[in-house]
Amino acid sequence: MVATETALTTREAILVEARRLFAQHGFDGTSLNQIAEAVGIRRPSLLHHFPSKEALYAEIFRWSLEDWGVLIEAAIGEPFHEGWNKVDYVIRAGFGFFERNPEFVRIMRREALDDGQHLGLDLGALLRPHFDRAAAFFQREMDEGNFRHHDAEQLILTGYGALLSYFSDAPFLESLLHRDPMAPAALQARLDHILDLFRVALFPET
Repeated sequence: MVATETALTTREAILVEARRLFAQHGFDGTSLNQIAEAVGIRRPSLLHHFPSKEALYAEIFRWSLEDWGVLIEAAIGEPFHEGWNKVDYVIRAGFGFFERNPEFVRIMRREALDDGQHLGLDLGALLRPHFDRAAAFFQREMDEGNFRHHDAEQLILTGYGALLSYFSDAPFLESLLHRDPMAPAALQARLDHILDLFRVALFPET
């Protein structure tokens, strides 16, 4: 979505503002008029680029989910990391993606709660191949004695919650903690904690 020039194209500006508003207010709470106003154009101009709110929403989701899938597949398939090094690598890659795309995280959590009804797709089925690959990796490492034995699927669900909820719930966390959870030091502390949590859970007892 990044333009080759300094200024965004109209289409890119629409996507940027729409993603921000959808993240803040949800699909039902955001209108095309609001998006057009935020971009500084009229509704007919917006409809020239996207024929409906559903089409705009789907494009935002498709673009972000595609980037997420590419990143995770590359991290999981990276040949130079195995065992704990791969876990560390994937967690850092996922954390970095969510840090760079907090609005997408909030949209994704909304869609998970709404069962993907605004997208017309089964979000779980879409992400299932990534989930299965990760579960197979953990199971293989546990069977080989490299990791302590856990339910592989439950382990992934724990990581999912630990990563996504921090970014999707940032406004709540700021009120709860009385500090900015998105500040660099806070983000580093969260990442270190998640890595420590998995390290303790996975390393065999000596």
